[in-house]
Amino acid sequence: MYIRLIKPTIDFILATLGLLLLSPVILTLTLILFIVNKGRPFFLQDRPGFRGDTFRLVKFRTMRDLYDEQGRPLPDKQRTTIVGKFIRSASLDELPQLINVIMGDMSLVGPRPLLVRYLALYTPEQARRHKVKPGITGWTQVNGRNSLSWSKKFELDVWYVDHISLSLDIKIIAMTVLKVFKREGIDASDTRTMEAFNGHN
Repeated sequence: MYIRLIKPTIDFILATLGLLLLSPVILTLTLILFIVNKGRPFFLQDRPGFRGDTFRLVKFRTMRDLYDEQGRPLPDKQRTTIVGKFIRSASLDELPQLINVIMGDMSLVGPRPLLVRYLALYTPEQARRHKVKPGITGWTQVNGRNSLSWSKKFELDVWYVDHISLSLDIKIIAMTVLKVFKREGIDASDTRTMEAFNGHN
């Protein structure tokens, strides 16, 4: 009942209210990033969602498209703009995902949507993270985020799938708000992100 009816209803209502209340912030950031990124304020990418079905994720664009001589993207530190660094440190880059929640592709709380290419690398146990909708925040994000190994992150994702409830979601949202204010969970000093998953790390 909670997963199929109550949770989606709460997601839709809260995401809609959040989008309305935060619209001044979202519109301001969109304008700033439109100027900084030469008309491209948003980052769009296909990600796997519920049951592994793909959807188009939307975030604020915080990095420039810069490549080395071999055509490989430069390190995040070199590609992240000054404005982008601030936006990521305050977790404001995630705000446009409220649209994904309203559209039903995501939930406010759930395992983070990762890259499509990782789907083929998951063990059957790790793949269970897709038995629920991905979330803007989740149990992994409030328990270490980028500081955790991939195996630990997947363990926490699956734990959430097995223990999903209204009380747990409320707890995760409350912990997320606290961490955002404290700016915990990502190294804003050099905007490092987690190394790519290769099926073993």
